Amino acid sequence: MTELIRDHNYDLGETYDIVGRHAYAHNGEKVGTVRDLLTDDSGRTRYFVLDVGSWFTAKEVMVPVGAARIEDDGIYFDQLTKDQVKNMSTYTAGQEYTYDNQVEDVRVLYGADKAHQQSTPGEFVYREDDDTYRTPQRLQLLEERLQVNKDRYVAGQVEIGKHVETRTENVTVGLEREELVIERRAVSEARPVNGPVTLGEDTETVRVDLEAERADVSKQAYVTEEVEIGKRTVTEQQTVTETVGREVLDVNQSGQVKVNGDTDERMTAERTSLEDHR
Repeated sequence: MTELIRDHNYDLGETYDIVGRHAYAHNGEKVGTVRDLLTDDSGRTRYFVLDVGSWFTAKEVMVPVGAARIEDDGIYFDQLTKDQVKNMSTYTAGQEYTYDNQVEDVRVLYGADKAHQQSTPGEFVYREDDDTYRTPQRLQLLEERLQVNKDRYVAGQVEIGKHVETRTENVTVGLEREELVIERRAVSEARPVNGPVTLGEDTETVRVDLEAERADVSKQAYVTEEVEIGKRTVTEQQTVTETVGREVLDVNQSGQVKVNGDTDERMTAERTSLEDHR
């Protein structure tokens, strides 16, 4: 199978995903790993090549595909045991897998049912049937389930700055000023002025400076508030809705046939159980 993919660019899809899976024998005992698949000239899959080197040094064996059961966690060979693997022919890439090798390995795997002994002691012939190389198949029913991932984005921006607001304030302050006080007193007993006097001739002017206080207004800045800027994360619950689908099994019967498998009632019960657990 590796050569078909390498030399002919075959796209085998999920079929080739079997390579690399763990192989299990009777009672779920791990026997090795699937290393490759072998096909005949028509391209039909015939053998699994199992690497069982964990038991024996660098040993690979060939097991007919009809002996396999494919599960999600690996490939199961329910009729294969550790002793059988030990007695099977060692596979080497590019070797000729002769008819005698096939008969011997089938005898080891299946016993006298498929390898009949001839009249000559120790001589067996190989009887192939439809099950020996029937490729195991499974129909997988798929179901979609919502996978919700989260990513971060800029939801908005907040700009923080400051500006000047003005208002008019009225402040009452006491200011002092001087006023001129004139006091006139009448002389009760008039007395003469000595010497010659001419009225209006000796006029005097008295000048008095009056002082007053005036308001000298200035401004002083004070710290009235401090603002610290930071971020915090809050979590809110959001419900997302999407339509999902799942595949259900359709079984169409024609004629007088009997289908062995799960009943409709059991499938309904399992479906209800699944929905209850969601």
